[in-house]
Amino acid sequence: MDERILAVQRMQDFIEKNLYNEITLLDLSKVSLFSPWYSYRIFKEYIGLSISDYIRKLRLSKSALKLRDNKIKIIDIAFEMGFKSVDGYQRAFQKEFNCNPYEYSKNPVPIYLFNPYGVKFRNMEAKKNMEKVKNVFVQVVEKPERKVIIKRGIKATEYFEYCKEVGCEVWGLLTSIKSISREPVCLWLPNKYVKENTSVYVQGVEVDINYDGLMPEGFDIIELPKSKYLMFQGEPFKEEDYCIAIEELQESIKKYDPSVIGYKWDTENPKIQLEPIGERGYIELHPIK
Repeated sequence: MDERILAVQRMQDFIEKNLYNEITLLDLSKVSLFSPWYSYRIFKEYIGLSISDYIRKLRLSKSALKLRDNKIKIIDIAFEMGFKSVDGYQRAFQKEFNCNPYEYSKNPVPIYLFNPYGVKFRNMEAKKNMEKVKNVFVQVVEKPERKVIIKRGIKATEYFEYCKEVGCEVWGLLTSIKSISREPVCLWLPNKYVKENTSVYVQGVEVDINYDGLMPEGFDIIELPKSKYLMFQGEPFKEEDYCIAIEELQESIKKYDPSVIGYKWDTENPKIQLEPIGERGYIELHPIK
């Protein structure tokens, strides 16, 4: 992989780990192993943002989640995020999300959070030499009756097609909505939930069945019944091997027969994909009855 891409990834990793501290260009040049000037240049080239804009957007998005989930004073969050004044933080928050942070803390509406991906994951080809998954953890889980706020694609059947049709920013907005499952989900919808000329594969967020909050423009909401799922979880993997981790777990699922534990596949409910996170292993949930 190009050393410049790896250098930018090291800078992204450093920013994530030190987000609440002062971060200088000199700090980043030390981890990138390039000069400060060249570090700044390649970061903007590959990320599309200046380093300062990237840090600001990331801090604001982290602050929005804290305001959503905790009782915290605006003055405290402003200084925690490195802003020199409350007024400066409020202006930045208003500009980024088109709402006032105090009002948002009282009524968290869906907003497009900045959810950056590591640059090396955008510039890699799937490797074919990863070891086969040695263990797959399988567990029966139960989902309650719920609503799911979804963004439909056009023809997508998987993540990369979906991103081309809809854009990757949807995940940031879904993350801003408090979920009963603590994270957004990707779904493969059964035919009865698919609208004409829309995709089988969608991204969404599971919310309480009584949810009556603001609906983002261009999104739909569906209701799902109480149902059982088989959760398949692969072994932890290196982040750069996520494509192979997905392929290998999906191959294992194809070979699994739920009748050995007294179930059969339920084709009336959607299959669920969680975000591939290396430290926990790749996870899919398939409905059973």
